[in-house]
Amino acid sequence: MTTELAAKLDVNGIDYTILGIYFAIVIAIGLLARRAVATSEDFFLSGRALPAWVTGLAFVAANLGALEILGMAANGAEYGISTVHFYWIGAVPAMVFLGLVLMPFYYSTRVHSVPEYLRRRFNRPTHAFNALTFAVASVLTAGVNLYALGLIIQSLLGWPLWLAIFISAFFVLIYITLGGLSGAIYTEVLQFFVILAGLIPLVVVGLSAVGGWGGLKDKVTENTDIGAAAFSQWGGTAVGNATNPLGDWIGIVFGLGFVLSFGYWTTNFAEVQRALSAKDLSAAQRTPLIGAFPKIFIPALTIIPGLVALVLIPKLGQNGGPTYNDAIPELMAKFLPNGVLGIALTGLLAAFMAGMAANVSSFNTVFTYDLWRPYVVKDRPDRYYLQVGRIITVIGILIGIGTAFIAAGFSNIMNYVQALFSFFNAPLFATFIVGVFWKRMTPWAGFAGLVSGTAAAVFAYLTLNNKLGIPEIVHIESIQSRNFWGAVAAFVVDVVVTVIVTMLTKPKPLDEVKGLVWGVPDPDNPDAADAQKVRRWWESPKLLGFTALGITAVLSLIFL
Repeated sequence: MTTELAAKLDVNGIDYTILGIYFAIVIAIGLLARRAVATSEDFFLSGRALPAWVTGLAFVAANLGALEILGMAANGAEYGISTVHFYWIGAVPAMVFLGLVLMPFYYSTRVHSVPEYLRRRFNRPTHAFNALTFAVASVLTAGVNLYALGLIIQSLLGWPLWLAIFISAFFVLIYITLGGLSGAIYTEVLQFFVILAGLIPLVVVGLSAVGGWGGLKDKVTENTDIGAAAFSQWGGTAVGNATNPLGDWIGIVFGLGFVLSFGYWTTNFAEVQRALSAKDLSAAQRTPLIGAFPKIFIPALTIIPGLVALVLIPKLGQNGGPTYNDAIPELMAKFLPNGVLGIALTGLLAAFMAGMAANVSSFNTVFTYDLWRPYVVKDRPDRYYLQVGRIITVIGILIGIGTAFIAAGFSNIMNYVQALFSFFNAPLFATFIVGVFWKRMTPWAGFAGLVSGTAAAVFAYLTLNNKLGIPEIVHIESIQSRNFWGAVAAFVVDVVVTVIVTMLTKPKPLDEVKGLVWGVPDPDNPDAADAQKVRRWWESPKLLGFTALGITAVLSLIFL
């Protein structure tokens, strides 16, 4: 549990007015979006009618939750500039891969969720297992965002944590229940700009207070425990002798850059759902590619405040002082005047609401389409499943309130969330990516690989963090590096088991996997022709994707 902040914000009527206006707009968006909700597809996938720029901004805004704001600022304070690996290695390449390679599989098959894709590619046991684990992961991650919302309100406004969590959940509940995914997406577009308006002043004022970028480097190097290592991406990443806060280069490149990154961005339905709501396949492909561009530059708004707080906030991350999660709130308390404070506070609340909304909207889709409809109540009218979706939204948020208090037990919520990703996303990605590119892979190999990979991730977490009381085989100092290696273990075990079971079981006929496997197209798919259309040059997915990769490569060299 976090310690109470030494400084409180002097919030006045101007700040409360800004907050009130924002929440009024959010509710209005939900009411307006409700008018367009007539079917379950309208509620869960916005009727597949949204333009690429809307879904693209929502795609990145859905990730701008507690993980991104508090978590990455906490990582910036604890690990330094090496935190950019979570963006330039751990996000952008996977977002480009999703847009250019995988979105045609998702969009053209007309699936409502990732588990539904697994059912069609493999079998019902694989589908049911993934749907259940995804539902658990969604509410656990939603709890992180709710906890962060409560932390901000408790620390800065003085409300009790439980009350802050319940009020925050109430507003998220309103606009998702009313407007479904459309309500969430249009709110996320608004939240994206509010978040920028809140964080940019904090970065500018914070850097000014420490003497600019040069002054920040000098003060961190001379006055903090992390020292000069805070400004090196790749320094100290030698295998067997790693001193980098994120561990050795194998864990960073393979664990974070491949397994966790690709697992999150390509199979996490909270993100993929935004692209599936696009109006056509081209817009769906461009959704993650448009989102990649702001993702490249977001480190300036999250990592820099973490480093500034490390210099200016006494005992940050130490016993008796604020936790790393408190870096952003402490800076707000220290620097921002009224009015600007209201904008920044609104931006933070918007970020956490966006993150929670993404988790809850994906949870209600998976529960309704992948658990309730196929296994509990079948063959009901569409209106029935629309109502189920609304009811399960309420239930999901209530569960999220409970899981918020689990997140409260971690001083750096990024460590907690990356552990969750290693459990749920890493094995799913292994099963998914092998199934997409290997048409021989069998249905039971999908199930066996997914179950064994998940078990391997949990076992790796327990052993690497000394939770089982067994002798330590390998010592890994960095908590994040343990998560990376846990993801590697999950991926490797999943793939090995997949190959073995495939050799022992019978694959599906090719007719049953048309459009679901690379190199086996579905000639009857109406989206196939759309993918071949000649677009205006600025709409080209390849141009967008390779431009994003080029900018990332240049920045990586500059901050090497």
